[in-house]
Amino acid sequence: MSLYGEAIPVNVITGFLGSGKTTLLQGLLAAPDLRDCAVLVNELGEVGLDHQLLDHVAESTLLLENGCLCCAMRGDLQGALRDLFDRRERGELPPFRRVVIETSGLADPVPIAFTILSEPVIQHHFRLSNIVATIDAVNWAAQSARHPQWAKQAAVADRLVVTKTDLAEAGALAGLDAELARLNAAAPRLSADSARLDPDALLRDDGHDPAARLAEAGRLAAHQAPLAETARHGHGESIHSFALVHDGPLDWTAFGVWMTMLLHRHGDRVLRIKGLLNVAGETSPVLINGVQHIVHPPRHLAAWPDDSRASRIVFITDGLEEARLRASLATFNALTAPATPHAMPAQPAL
Repeated sequence: MSLYGEAIPVNVITGFLGSGKTTLLQGLLAAPDLRDCAVLVNELGEVGLDHQLLDHVAESTLLLENGCLCCAMRGDLQGALRDLFDRRERGELPPFRRVVIETSGLADPVPIAFTILSEPVIQHHFRLSNIVATIDAVNWAAQSARHPQWAKQAAVADRLVVTKTDLAEAGALAGLDAELARLNAAAPRLSADSARLDPDALLRDDGHDPAARLAEAGRLAAHQAPLAETARHGHGESIHSFALVHDGPLDWTAFGVWMTMLLHRHGDRVLRIKGLLNVAGETSPVLINGVQHIVHPPRHLAAWPDDSRASRIVFITDGLEEARLRASLATFNALTAPATPHAMPAQPAL
């Protein structure tokens, strides 16, 4: 298998209907550094380039004017990625170094991430870089109340790009900010209207880059306490984020068993895990990042981002309560501590 850092990064751009995915992608692909991309859209997608809309991408791969490749996902994602790679290796396509997938507005991005992270052939050549979600500042309340996909898209994203902020009222923006903080407090929130978005900040800034790992660790380090609860409404009311903080070192084996059991039993309800861990025997922290049942390879940092040495694990869950996970992790931690005749820990329950 290829080394993880040498695999071709894949970015997923998701977002509800009309939220600005195509406009965002058009702006990103205009950057000279991103001309070596392959763009995958499904049959419902549109890619806007050079002021023209490609309403229906042909079955064959097209070379766009900016140098990017573009093709439609007519079949499954596995087949599309394998075909792209095979044609690249045969010299039929330019040697692209990144793939950007634009989902349809009604899509759940988790199966896409799951395929990239878990399918053996895909894993050999590709790695998941990050998930970017566009959020409509004008219509978000109606969308979140009527369509469960909206909350799922926002919850699993690594970056949230808020669009149409110039058209939204101040109250709507404040409400949206609070809702996104509840759904996904660990994801940076960027405005598409404030300035030209930096492609590096959205696409190339992922967990493989050392600077990106340090920035991610800094965001996780800010969660020293459970995240604030806000009002819940609509179909996304069961989705929320919270942080578990553990002051002492964690036993890596015990933590791995705990997380494996957790994801095996509740993986469909654990949408994302991001953690900065103080692992016993290590002088620097370890970053973990998972999407439902699948976890990225753990990453070691050169140093801690702040003076605290507490482990901080941010969860985004759907109907899985914080207290239950907190008690379960505490029990596993107790199992690794020296036992006494008077205090044997109970068996952990997930």
